[in-house]
Amino acid sequence: MRTVLTVIFIIVSIALAVLVLMQEGKSAGLGAISGMAETYWGKNKSRSMEGKMIQITTWLTIIFMVLAAVLNLTRF
Repeated sequence: MRTVLTVIFIIVSIALAVLVLMQEGKSAGLGAISGMAETYWGKNKSRSMEGKMIQITTWLTIIFMVLAAVLNLTRF
């Protein structure tokens, strides 16, 4: 069981790293002051590819944290 969880943990870690690197940077500089339409809560933002990547990243982060805790507890 520990081996299966470790393999899943490695796969989730790699997927999480790839997704984070694929996302665009959030620091738009001074242009972000007037660009309110480009915010995350803009129209249809959650239906876009970037919105889906953010949601998948959130879920993978939760899975990563849970697996890390479980693997740490099973070591004892």
